[in-house]
Amino acid sequence: MFVFRLKIVKMDVQPPPIRTLDDFVLNSSRFAVRDIRHLERWNNRIINNLLYYQSNYFVSFLTFLGIVGFFWPFHLFLGATVVTLIFMGFVWAAENQAPIRQLRRNHPSLALGAILGASFLFITVLGGVSVFLFGIAFPIFLILIHASVRLRTLKNKLENKLENIGLKRTPMGLLLESLGQEQEAGS
Repeated sequence: MFVFRLKIVKMDVQPPPIRTLDDFVLNSSRFAVRDIRHLERWNNRIINNLLYYQSNYFVSFLTFLGIVGFFWPFHLFLGATVVTLIFMGFVWAAENQAPIRQLRRNHPSLALGAILGASFLFITVLGGVSVFLFGIAFPIFLILIHASVRLRTLKNKLENKLENIGLKRTPMGLLLESLGQEQEAGS
């Protein structure tokens, strides 16, 4: 019998403000492709941009989900349920199994790929592949592309330091912790 332990910790989660469209993608935005020889610095940029623009990413993700859900509501519900259950299973396994915990910490992109790949295979069996690809995987792909190429600003760096030292707790910070990236955020 499996016992699922839920850690209840009192923490004040504060969603950050939505950044202006000008800061997010328009005039004042600066973009550059990172040198792939420095994977640690690239990972640092992605994590810090995910923390800083998390409200914008959440709105973008919900917009894609709303569009896809309008056309295929049942398949969207099915896909969201499958991805959520697989993600929860992965987090549970990572908390209770040392090899999976090490995989999560040492290879976060592989862990995310495993979650999305398992979800894709399961949804393929159930149907609704197009909903998964366009409603869940495509927005995540766009978010990761933006976080990879968006250069950080001074304001971005200050906000990330507040998150890192624990003065502010955000939903993306909690998600990154569950994926084993808490030690990277803010560095």
